[in-house]
Amino acid sequence: MMLRSVIRRAATKGSSPSLFGKSLQSSSRVAASSPSLLTGSDTGTLLHRGTHAHSFHNLAFSGNSSFSRLASSGSSTLQRWVKPFSSESGDTVEAVVPHMGESITDGTLANFLKKPGERVEADEAIAQIETDKVTIDIASPASGVIQEFLVKEGDTVEPGTKVAIISKSEAVSHSAPSQKVPETSEPKPSPPAEDKEKPKVETAPVADKPKAPSSPPPPKQSAKEPQLPPKERERRVPMTRLRKRVATRLKDSQNTFALLTTFNEVDMTNLMKLRSQYKDAFYEKHGVKLGLMSGFIKAAVSALQHQPVVNAVIDGDDIIYRDYVDISIAVGTSKGLVVPVIRGADKMNFAEIEKTINTLAKKANEGTISIDEMAGGSFTVSNGGVYGSLISTPIINPPQSAILGMHSIVSRPMVVGGTVVPRPMMYVALTYDHRLIDGREAVYFLRRVKDVVEDPQRLLLDI
Repeated sequence: MMLRSVIRRAATKGSSPSLFGKSLQSSSRVAASSPSLLTGSDTGTLLHRGTHAHSFHNLAFSGNSSFSRLASSGSSTLQRWVKPFSSESGDTVEAVVPHMGESITDGTLANFLKKPGERVEADEAIAQIETDKVTIDIASPASGVIQEFLVKEGDTVEPGTKVAIISKSEAVSHSAPSQKVPETSEPKPSPPAEDKEKPKVETAPVADKPKAPSSPPPPKQSAKEPQLPPKERERRVPMTRLRKRVATRLKDSQNTFALLTTFNEVDMTNLMKLRSQYKDAFYEKHGVKLGLMSGFIKAAVSALQHQPVVNAVIDGDDIIYRDYVDISIAVGTSKGLVVPVIRGADKMNFAEIEKTINTLAKKANEGTISIDEMAGGSFTVSNGGVYGSLISTPIINPPQSAILGMHSIVSRPMVVGGTVVPRPMMYVALTYDHRLIDGREAVYFLRRVKDVVEDPQRLLLDI
């Protein structure tokens, strides 16, 4: 209103341009010290319609160059004042790190899935956090445009940490390019300066070129010192949280447990024949393929029931015996090894085990498996045969006491009934904690697995 009154007096009383410039300059200082003066309807109309204000300036004060410069700079100043108010509508929301599980207190922000200025929908993932066990997505709480990220990739974050600011309206995304336009237009005169500097840079190496031949030390050093690959051919990549966690747990297993491995071999003829005979009918009824893994899970359950100490664990000076069988299965993914759990495996049939294995393996490979699906477990089965492993010594998954290792099936000559015949054979290994499990129990356990796999009918008769 003050600016409007000054303009009216200048128009009616014939004030000189210099006096009007002083009045406008004083009013500009008042407006700068009190931004609330810009909220009036008249002033807001004048400021938002920058073209009309600029036309008035050209018509009224074309003869006063000093005031023209003042008015032009003042108009840009006023426009900068009004921009924050035009986008300030209280519509910004913050994306925060979600709860990551009872046993996880922090994680590493692995990567951003979106960039500032991009539009996101509600519940759409904008970033990923790597923890010791799983990868967790950070979802946008509402639809809008990402205004800025508050953390960087590689930062350690905790539940509740603010990650990004999201504007529900697209005003911020439209104003960002308009602010960048003057920045790109200002440095345009700089290229000639760069072009002038380029010849100077080129003249420096010309002076150094004659000095290059007078440096024979490299061949002398290469003759005395071993030639190593250049550092440019090496890449340093930080370990993921999952990889560091796996490394720590495996080393703790070696440092804590008295590891010992016993081996045996299994004739896969009958189990493979059973699978080949009923695979079509099994798939038609249950909607899942019949694999060999379910047969070994059932064999491990039977062996654990016959040797309960293998299903137990040491806790201080006590031994905890478990009356349930929760079997962990090792699944290798692109990000590392995860071990989901088949809960209540002793109460499942072949179809239920196969369905559970497929579901857990799919989630593990997609990175959507939850922490609860990997917690616990009383015994682990690891199938290295899918990668072609012939024989290995698996490492116990703490705090369990044993792990069964499966391997590839190879046709080998075997003596059956006094005749040498080819048989599909598999080596199996049991690594156990010798502090708790003696060799006798370990061997009996592995013999039970062998008997059940070679003669699956034992499961029907419970013998």
